[in-house]
Amino acid sequence: MILKGENIVLRALEPEDLAFLYEIENDELIWEVSHTQTPYSKWVLKQYLENAHQDIYEAKQLRLAIEDKKSNQLIGLVDLFDFDFKNSRAGVGIVIKEASRGNGLGSEVLQQLITYSFSHLQLHQLYANISINNEASIKLFTKFGFQKIGIKKDWNKINGQFVDEVLFQLIHNS
Repeated sequence: MILKGENIVLRALEPEDLAFLYEIENDELIWEVSHTQTPYSKWVLKQYLENAHQDIYEAKQLRLAIEDKKSNQLIGLVDLFDFDFKNSRAGVGIVIKEASRGNGLGSEVLQQLITYSFSHLQLHQLYANISINNEASIKLFTKFGFQKIGIKKDWNKINGQFVDEVLFQLIHNS
């Protein structure tokens, strides 16, 4: 499966993506958003890639690589997680390498994912959990119509401090 924007391609993970996946999953700067506490080994990630062929209905998750069309380099990952077929919803998570942020690629990624989720997967809603201090992500999701529906108080402990997390939701009005 390939989803294309003007500057990005969202595609299925391939075995040759192991080094990139290892780099992203072991970047301690993003562990707070991924709720990771320990590093991943290449062996564990290789096993994950070998099972990445499961469709979203089996795995309850869809992880796609974000590729920059100009450089053909991977710049991030996007996830649909906690896929709930019965209730037609899924969570959204996006991580883009720091060097590729701030130039509109996140907007392209989110637009492609929203279109795919509502048209192809026939989802009724998407949601995102965003740390209250992640202004860039809040701005990105609200730009696409996600609405703040609640605040989870002291939800995540980051650098020894409890931080609120905001729940955003986008309902598809078909």
